[in-house]
Amino acid sequence: MGKKLYVGNLSYDTTSDSLGKAFSAYGKVDSSEVISDRMTGRSKGFGFVEMGTEQEAQAAIAALNGQDLDGRTVTVNEARPKEPRVGGGGGFGGGDRFGGGEGRRGGGEGGRSHRR
Repeated sequence: MGKKLYVGNLSYDTTSDSLGKAFSAYGKVDSSEVISDRMTGRSKGFGFVEMGTEQEAQAAIAALNGQDLDGRTVTVNEARPKEPRVGGGGGFGGGDRFGGGEGRRGGGEGGRSHRR
């Protein structure tokens, strides 16, 4: 099994292919991917490279961390495991189910009147 590396501060011009080519000088590249925004398709400025062995991964880190790639000084280190996502509240503001904060009525009243 290979070793996954995180590559940060990528140029928007860097592609998954060019990223893999840069790392191939230090060993076998099993995969390379520049992460892009789902909505725009534009690079988010970071990516991942999976090297064939631990030794090749360490060689790539030593050689490329802090070096110029497509006009940007990149950060290369071992990738950390993906953190589980925490469920979000979604929707509008906070508060109770009748509205939160400054809803349509403004002023923090919430969405409904609580008078009887």
